[in-house]
Amino acid sequence: MSTTVDLISKGNLLVIGRLVDASNATLLAHVEDTDPKLQVIYKPVAGERPLWDFPDGDLASREYAAYLLSDLAGFDLVPLTLLREGPFGFGMVQQWIDVDESVDVVEFGQSSDEQLRKLALFDAIINNTDRKFGHLLIDSTGLLKGCDHGVCFHAEDKLRTVIWQFAGLPFNSNEISLLANVVAIDLVAVFANYLTAVEIDALQVRIKRLKAAAEFPLPSDAWPAVPWPPV
Repeated sequence: MSTTVDLISKGNLLVIGRLVDASNATLLAHVEDTDPKLQVIYKPVAGERPLWDFPDGDLASREYAAYLLSDLAGFDLVPLTLLREGPFGFGMVQQWIDVDESVDVVEFGQSSDEQLRKLALFDAIINNTDRKFGHLLIDSTGLLKGCDHGVCFHAEDKLRTVIWQFAGLPFNSNEISLLANVVAIDLVAVFANYLTAVEIDALQVRIKRLKAAAEFPLPSDAWPAVPWPPV
């Protein structure tokens, strides 16, 4: 029996729509010959808009790097994400998450939910420049996932997020363990094909800084701390 990884990595993708609110080409597709239909988000590199502050590499690779870090360190926050060829060329393919439409993501995103604490730590590590409420995916079981990680891992500190309610609080034991998991990863070996050497060096510095501080970072007064629009 084929696994979800096999199906998403090798199955034929049929594009069925586009997420029109996205600034880059973000396509809804399903894997053919699956029942029920296995839906995915497909972001071809050819559909990316050049960004002045991310001149190197591509956004798809950063999305994949975020998934790798989440997976290898045990955060389990990013939906299954792969890099592969698709109908419009090479790009990122991510498993679709069916969200609970009854959940108010703005209200949830300002709560003290433990999953948000974990996401706040994750974003601090990957230097997420665009964590909006709309990037919070809560399914019918209450499980939180995060999406849209194309503008992460910048070499300069650019953390912009709507999740600042934990700023300055000390890490709990679970968060310290997650950070230790990240420290144990051979970052150069894992990310050399997806991030620049300067970005990997900066990632290592952020991890060391977070470990030494043992608390959530504070918003900076040197750049906008909240993305706009926040949703």
